[in-house]
Amino acid sequence: MMETLLGRLGEGALKHDWIEYLAGVSMILGGIVAVVLMTYYKKWKWLWKEWLTSTDHKKIGVMYLVYSGIMLLKGLVDALMMRAQQAFAYGDSTGYLGAEHFQQIFTAHGVTMVLFVGMGLMFGLMNLVIPMQIGARDVAFPFLNNISFWLFVSGGLYILVSLMIGTYAGTGWSSYPPLAGIKYSPSMGVDYWAWTMQISGAGSLLAGINFFVTILKMRCPGMTIWRMPIFVWAALTTMVLVIFAFPILTADVAMLTTDRMIDTRIFTAEYGGNPMMYINLFWAWGHPEVYILVLPAFGIFSEIVPVFAQKRLFGYLTMVWALIGITLLSFIVWLHHFFTMGAGPHVNAFFGVMTMIIAIPTGVKVFNWLFTMFRGRVIFKTPMLWFMGFIVVFVSGGMTGVLLAIPGVDFQVHNSLFLIAHFHSVIIGGVVFGFFAGYTYWFPKFAGFFLNERIGVWSFWFWFIGFLVAFLPLYLLGFMGATRRLNHYDVMGWQPLFVIASFGALMIGIGFFLQCYQLYVSIRDREQNPAGNDPWNARTLEWDSTSPPPFYNFAEIPEVHERDAFWAMKQSKEPKEKVAYHDIHLPKNTASGFWIGATSFMLGFGLVWQMYWLGALSLLGMLAAIIARLYNKHTDYYVKVAEIEKIETGKA
Repeated sequence: MMETLLGRLGEGALKHDWIEYLAGVSMILGGIVAVVLMTYYKKWKWLWKEWLTSTDHKKIGVMYLVYSGIMLLKGLVDALMMRAQQAFAYGDSTGYLGAEHFQQIFTAHGVTMVLFVGMGLMFGLMNLVIPMQIGARDVAFPFLNNISFWLFVSGGLYILVSLMIGTYAGTGWSSYPPLAGIKYSPSMGVDYWAWTMQISGAGSLLAGINFFVTILKMRCPGMTIWRMPIFVWAALTTMVLVIFAFPILTADVAMLTTDRMIDTRIFTAEYGGNPMMYINLFWAWGHPEVYILVLPAFGIFSEIVPVFAQKRLFGYLTMVWALIGITLLSFIVWLHHFFTMGAGPHVNAFFGVMTMIIAIPTGVKVFNWLFTMFRGRVIFKTPMLWFMGFIVVFVSGGMTGVLLAIPGVDFQVHNSLFLIAHFHSVIIGGVVFGFFAGYTYWFPKFAGFFLNERIGVWSFWFWFIGFLVAFLPLYLLGFMGATRRLNHYDVMGWQPLFVIASFGALMIGIGFFLQCYQLYVSIRDREQNPAGNDPWNARTLEWDSTSPPPFYNFAEIPEVHERDAFWAMKQSKEPKEKVAYHDIHLPKNTASGFWIGATSFMLGFGLVWQMYWLGALSLLGMLAAIIARLYNKHTDYYVKVAEIEKIETGKA
């Protein structure tokens, strides 16, 4: 009876080492503190009605950023633990992490940072900014936006739950078979990984469809595609990648799951399966995924540089075509991830050349940003510091990528720390620095006050210098033969470089702590640092509204006649006509997305532990939530003219 109820969930699932116990206790205590504070300040109703059930794209964007910030903290702790282990695990010393635990941390770190930090931060910014940049009041499908977020959250919870119940995969974030097969990984770790990828991937795919339709169909009058801001173009090309790439991941992980659950043997070589097919499909998603992360950052820099150079963006059309070129080329470079696996010289040569060619449109964008700055009156506020840091780190990392595109070189450094250093140069230098630039730039728009500039500068320098100290040694270690996933080594010459790298990781951690402190100080001193409606003398439509903007974004949908629409409005000498307000149609909040996310998490949890009754109940609960939403006829409302007038005149 108990076996039917609990499946394979037994006492052994709760046995962990002291570090995992510490992490679990920390999460439980943090949860208790949060519950006590919410109860003490009587904020549960506010949290539920104003945030958790919201369909407002701005609030959903903030929730993405909060969740991704928590996951960034988790990912940074993972990185510090791995670097500390490698700094001490030389010779007779085995360090403080066991080999199995190290591999689980390695896997969780990769999944966390790629899917729940990179994706989450960019979706958060796009939720905040894109509808306002195109002059819309919301995304095309607000309820779908709510569901997307909760599926995203649910997928990430498996990483956190595995710290207390069971273990996470130790297969690396890509989980190649046969290692990820049931024969070599019989525990629940890979199953946790699979449902992480599937549920969060479903949320990302739905969000991709939503933003794709939003950009194509919700633009304000006069905003043709050739008048869209570059950030909108970057989001559009990113959504094309999401729509075409994520179904590949879904199919690939589904086949791996059936191999594990019902022994289909699709990737089992001894029964006629082919593990290389899994790797092909994984990277057919995995390399476009890199550009899903990076393209929005390119769009962010394309908004920031003209504002702080006080010039129009140089080469708008070439920037757009560069985005389109990167989008197309990103689907024909995936095989460079396995040059060493026997595809043959002709295939390797083709994918090597394609990888080098994709550097051309990327280089076009870099030169256009620099030409925008040329002879401009550049203001070096924190967003521009992040841009300059991006130029140094991303361009150098891109050059090592071109080097890796040479199959002969790749044969020497494949699966080494050289590859890790290259990848982090692109992702941290591009995606993370890009997000921080956008976060600093758009924060006063949505908060109404500035972030503390002095602390922001300090955090930038800790991140920038810390990154160089943490990852430049890895290039050397890669050339010296150090492989990734290395929890112990016997080469004496490696240890000093690992110690330096761990010190750099600590500096990055200090930079993140300073950003948290910056946010606290900025909120504390918000009355002394009001931003106003246009603090940067900006160029795009999101600034044609109050800071923070009202829940309906615009009292009257704007009409544009050229690029840089807000800049053109400010330069126009024609007096503004008095606005005739009309009732505004908006969606109501809904709890359905939250329940769909919660039941999807329980569905995966039940299948991981073979508690099939829980999986069946969860599936029924999910269907019930969907059906209840479909039968709900009161999903929207109108904001009346009287309320709009009160808000716009500041009398609300």
